[in-house]
Amino acid sequence: MNLSERLEAARTGGAGPGGDTGPRPVARAVPRPHAPSPGPRTGISETLVALMDRATNAMYERLGARLNDPTLTEEQLHALVRTELAAVVAEEGVPLTTAQQQRLIQDVSDDVLGLGPLQRLLDDTDVTEIMVNGPDTVYIERRGKLSLSDVHFTSEEHLRRIIERIVSKVGRRIDESSPLVDARLADGSRVNAIIPPLSFSGPALTIRKFARDPFTVNDLISMDTITEEMAELLRACVEARLNIIVSGGTGSGKTTLLNVLSSFIPESERIITIEDAIELQLHQEHLVRLESRPANMEGKGEITIRDLVRNSLRMRPDRIVVGEVRGGESLDMLQAMNTGHDGSLSTVHANSPRDAIARLETLVLMAGLDLPLRAIREQVASAVDVIVQLARLRDGSRRVVSLTEVQGMEGQTVTLQDAFVFDYAAGMNENGKFIGNSVATGVRPRFTERFEELGITVPARIFAPPAVKPVRSVR
Repeated sequence: MNLSERLEAARTGGAGPGGDTGPRPVARAVPRPHAPSPGPRTGISETLVALMDRATNAMYERLGARLNDPTLTEEQLHALVRTELAAVVAEEGVPLTTAQQQRLIQDVSDDVLGLGPLQRLLDDTDVTEIMVNGPDTVYIERRGKLSLSDVHFTSEEHLRRIIERIVSKVGRRIDESSPLVDARLADGSRVNAIIPPLSFSGPALTIRKFARDPFTVNDLISMDTITEEMAELLRACVEARLNIIVSGGTGSGKTTLLNVLSSFIPESERIITIEDAIELQLHQEHLVRLESRPANMEGKGEITIRDLVRNSLRMRPDRIVVGEVRGGESLDMLQAMNTGHDGSLSTVHANSPRDAIARLETLVLMAGLDLPLRAIREQVASAVDVIVQLARLRDGSRRVVSLTEVQGMEGQTVTLQDAFVFDYAAGMNENGKFIGNSVATGVRPRFTERFEELGITVPARIFAPPAVKPVRSVR
């Protein structure tokens, strides 16, 4: 593909001749024909904005197709861009302070090689989520709290171009006929983009950043997400091949906890992970990672999570890890749990363990089979052993607020028993942070009998209640 074809591919969101949406061998940022028009930028004068746009245009003219030269390493490409950029700035003859020159070089480099204004937010390890509501409105999440950043795009066209750059690298497309897309960055960060006519206020972009170093169980303990006792119990549950559902709301840390639970799986077992967008970071060697695929321009070629769950049963899995169940695949997953595939793990959106059971029942009905409600509840009660409930509290922290055993059926009701609940009665400190943590209820779960059969030792102290009994969660 020559340079003009590359430019056209970038403009059309990565679609090739005949509407082909397959992945293209674009190794780095695709050159653009024109720089965005000057717009508002915090802390930068109009003169510097204009200089930035001229420098960006000059960089594309000087480097051209070399930006996609596969023989150049990332280090060599960055060095080349900075060398050429220094020459461009010198030719402009505009007097700049050292700070202005460094800012100019960084911004132009980000626009040519990275994701423009968003690049410095992606490089900031404290930022966990980026929400772009428009060219002039970019919110970020830092330590669980949302705030308005000082980042701006120069125009709506500039934002649209960054979105197209992201999705084209993973073989996806976004345009008026396909105005929403889920994708991921090279580091695994999850991306959702939506454009007009579905987004009335203009292009919107949401990026949930991927941890460069995946959290370990010790990290979760240090962040007070779980206690040492709960971590010890969860490790035993995974080793004993109990089926575990991680439940919680959006942004509560379900995938992070699922990743930690998956790390407890023994190296000798074959693991199949199934996700919409690859997020789990498992380090076991015997691992197969499956990812769903959307339909192409003709509406064909879609591979759903349910298709992958069914296929995984033919792959001789020891463990099936489903990133999230949100449709009819829940029935296939429950059947797998009930037919010899013990130790499966998954997540579900729900606000409490009781809601998680109801949610699973609803998702099974989405499979399209006319099953009686009692049969569905018996499937759920038989398949699921443990529900771990997560919540993002008012102080921005993400905590495990309950660890609940699914005990079976009593009449028409699935019976649950809390082993741990969050101690809200401990209150908050002067900084508005919750002091309490999840504490044992004093009830020893029935599944500990399985621990004894397998020779897994769990100290009795784990289930000892505190001296002052906490206020139990309301269901």
